[in-house]
Amino acid sequence: MKVLGVNAIFHDPSAAVVLDGRVVAATEEERLSRRKHGKRPVPFSAWELPELAMRWCLAEARLTPADLDAVAYSFDPALCEPAAELGLADPWDHLRQEYARRAPSFLAAALPGLDPDVVRFVPHHVAHAASAGLAAPARSSACLVLDGRGESASHLSGHYVDGRLEVLAAQRLPHSLGLLYEDLTEHLGFLRSSDEYKVMALASYGRPAHLADFRELVRTTDDGGFTTERIDWAAYAPRLRDRPPADEHALMGKHADLAASVQRRLEEVLLELARGLRERTGERVLTMAGGTALNCVANTVLARESGFEQVWVQPAAGDAGTALGAALHVAREADAVEPMPGAALGRGFSDAELAAALRCAALPFETPADPSALAAAVADVLAADGVVARFSGRSEFGPRALGHRSLLAHPGRAANLERLNVVKGREQFRPVAPMILLDRAADVLDGPLPSPFMLFVHDVRPAWRERIPAVVHVDGTARAQTVDPAAEPLLAGLLRAFEARTGLPVLVNTSLNTAGRPMVDSPQDALELFGSAPVDLLVLGPHLVRRAGAFSGGPR
Repeated sequence: MKVLGVNAIFHDPSAAVVLDGRVVAATEEERLSRRKHGKRPVPFSAWELPELAMRWCLAEARLTPADLDAVAYSFDPALCEPAAELGLADPWDHLRQEYARRAPSFLAAALPGLDPDVVRFVPHHVAHAASAGLAAPARSSACLVLDGRGESASHLSGHYVDGRLEVLAAQRLPHSLGLLYEDLTEHLGFLRSSDEYKVMALASYGRPAHLADFRELVRTTDDGGFTTERIDWAAYAPRLRDRPPADEHALMGKHADLAASVQRRLEEVLLELARGLRERTGERVLTMAGGTALNCVANTVLARESGFEQVWVQPAAGDAGTALGAALHVAREADAVEPMPGAALGRGFSDAELAAALRCAALPFETPADPSALAAAVADVLAADGVVARFSGRSEFGPRALGHRSLLAHPGRAANLERLNVVKGREQFRPVAPMILLDRAADVLDGPLPSPFMLFVHDVRPAWRERIPAVVHVDGTARAQTVDPAAEPLLAGLLRAFEARTGLPVLVNTSLNTAGRPMVDSPQDALELFGSAPVDLLVLGPHLVRRAGAFSGGPR
């Protein structure tokens, strides 16, 4: 069965193809359009489709629109209700619903040759659930979905058994943990439905001074759901919606305490929901999706305290992942579906294409003789405290850079945190992450392992905190990515080469982009960043481009 999955209705529009039960391609529209998040999640933009992502996915799968057996659209307008009846202040939501109803004709117009009758509506939270329960390696699992909103709900608890979903609970709007966090994000002066991860980072600088209040305002219920009361945010800290982005000082104190209070209560509620799901299903594995599942601090609490032996989180847990989940859900009706092979589901380029891009840019480059020579050359620059932009293989699906589209640096230099945040134009309170060899991770970190998708936080063991200060957050934690040589031999080779030079099996890893821009996705994107940011070395596949006048390795 040939299925194209489409996410378009809210934010992070995306597409995916599942071919005969196998995931062959998935990408977000922003990577191709170069517009951050693809679009804003407002009703007036709900008609926009991820046209570039859909076309690329079909081309990658060598399909035409006429070849498709189904298009799985991750929203079902038949489940919608008027916003006022749901307690939502969204007078234009009816426009979103109307655009969704017309999606088959919009899709047929965007993809000439497509039969609009093959378009299938998949409930939003079912699509999220499938992106976890069907994409994970486990055949059976408890499944927990939490986000801002779907058609009329904000949560789903379910049980996957041999690929079939039983929905056990769903929380009706307006109660929503995701919308609660979005409201706080906006109150603190950040962009809602975009910058919630900044609030998570800020929470580490505060204390949960208002936890008692939030335990009253946000409560679980006996039916497996929860309630979220209306919150007077200004009663806890002044509104900072018009705060200049550069004014980070305003966030500390009361505002950090508010973030810490909400973060802690979120963790407690998720833990109650997960424990209830564990008792009801008896499963060993918990799979998770929805934007709230990108809260890696909360994920770690669940991994440690929920009673599940394993917690598996979809790497594209936000709305982008619903394109994949919708496609898997529909494909499962005809075929057995395979787990996703990893996060590297986006665009890739041949060595020859990368060399051609460098020649077109008239840039001198070198191509080491083999992977070990390449790793040695890159490790020399990193050991000498150079910043390296690495573009290799297929791009990652989801918001985390996992070494294929990454900025790398030396973790032993404390100043590299500030240095990379300056390079990227980010707030200085935000941490950068460590990439570490899987077989060394337990020596350095205490937390859920393996962690290939960077979706958990780990306590850095005391003996290592002074050795890798650039990647240790203010609370002594790090959001680590573990690298398995069997899955990522080139990355593992680089880490080993760096350890041979420094004694450190860790590299700083942050996404290859600058503030407000999507992650680099093409060689042209990489060259633009290299031309505008103080990066010492660009790794473009097997090719190396050195900054004019930059060092070439050795002591600095």
